[in-house]
Amino acid sequence: MKKFLCYIAFISSIFAQEKPNVLMISIDDLNDWTGFLGGHPQVKTPHMDKLANSGRIFANAHCAVPVCSSSRVSVMSGLAATTHGSYEIGPSYQSIPALKDVLTIQRHFKNQGYYTLAGGKVLHHGFKGSVANDNDRSLIKGHSGPKPKQPLNLPEGWSRAWDWGQHPGTDAQAHDMKLAHNAAQALQEDFDKPFFMSVGFFRPHVPLLVPPKWFNLYDEESIVLAPSPKSDLDDVPKNFLSINDYAVAPTHKEVLATDSHRKLTHAYLASISFVDACVGRVIDALKNSKYADNTIVILWSDHGFHLGEKEHWAKRTLWEESTKVPLLVYGPGIESGEACLEPASLIDIYPTLVDLCGVKAPKKLDGISLMPQLKNPLSERKQPAIISSYYGNHAVRTRDWRFISYEDGAEELYDHKNDPDEYKNLINDPNYKSIRDELAQWLPKKATAEVKKVSERNKLSKRKSK
Repeated sequence: MKKFLCYIAFISSIFAQEKPNVLMISIDDLNDWTGFLGGHPQVKTPHMDKLANSGRIFANAHCAVPVCSSSRVSVMSGLAATTHGSYEIGPSYQSIPALKDVLTIQRHFKNQGYYTLAGGKVLHHGFKGSVANDNDRSLIKGHSGPKPKQPLNLPEGWSRAWDWGQHPGTDAQAHDMKLAHNAAQALQEDFDKPFFMSVGFFRPHVPLLVPPKWFNLYDEESIVLAPSPKSDLDDVPKNFLSINDYAVAPTHKEVLATDSHRKLTHAYLASISFVDACVGRVIDALKNSKYADNTIVILWSDHGFHLGEKEHWAKRTLWEESTKVPLLVYGPGIESGEACLEPASLIDIYPTLVDLCGVKAPKKLDGISLMPQLKNPLSERKQPAIISSYYGNHAVRTRDWRFISYEDGAEELYDHKNDPDEYKNLINDPNYKSIRDELAQWLPKKATAEVKKVSERNKLSKRKSK
């Protein structure tokens, strides 16, 4: 009864005020290299750290699919890949048959009386076609700025997407900072109804191009590189080891051969600090506005990112580096303090915001509300985070374990209490069979077929097939 009364008090503290606004900030390809998650010892993210210290940190949060388009489709629909059928990069929200009658979270809130604004990379393909009117106003055109006329540091044979360097010259010229400025200005306006503002920053997505001041924050020669011991791959099935043979990202061998490991790591750190400043610009504007005390801020990244761990670069895998994401919630009635270590999924954002804002829930959501953990970070959650990558492959992440099941029957099992880097695959150790069996029960029993007609796994790039 005591817990129930506390819960009621928590809800009442929110609704004692008028219906809250929502400021949703998404960041592209940001892994756990933030100060508040401790993923890299040298990263500088003072603005996100300050926000984290004021709200609830979900320190064990994971994407639904570790690529941009599918992850964002999952967030905006509130549905898992096994429901909508997009397990790999490509299909837009508008093109997925299972989402024909599923409202984006922006449209759902708009229908409930919210004024919706969006800018930058929110949906991978933007709000076009059937979802073009889901937002009342656009904050900026496009989701990334112009690239330099010629590549700055691109090794021969690499995709142009993987360039890096000091560009543009100033923050004011950078697309993400322009978006931050526009969002900050909008927060000073008078709205006659609650707003749902979606701000999607593009960095640290490749190409890793940010102004010089952010590179100057780090001494390249003393940067700590992500560990990648050779022995780490000895007990790993071959399934996802060759992903970058068909994806646009370079292989680890190519990174080492071009002496790019340290340079790319430097550029990634610089890009993180740059986007942190963009976040700070928006949050400062919010706190200096009349909406400061009645706005829920939710910050997330669409998936993680490898920088050489397990000899892999970028995303797409079902390992921790690829699936773990920053997830923060801040706002009225949400107390700061201890980070929540219970599993959370990005598909939980939709039902959580529905609960926090008191709007009607859609007919179907695959995620579950994070309200219990917002009230008490120690509140146990039984349902793990389920991550899918390419049809038929899934990871089950609980508070202490990661279980991976591949389409061909290969499996992995990691003990995160004692092996947070996932160096020791325990799947063949009989002492852990009961853990394996328990986790396997969470594997999806039904899965919608992949909507993409031709998987990228069947298309070797010309560069890699040589």
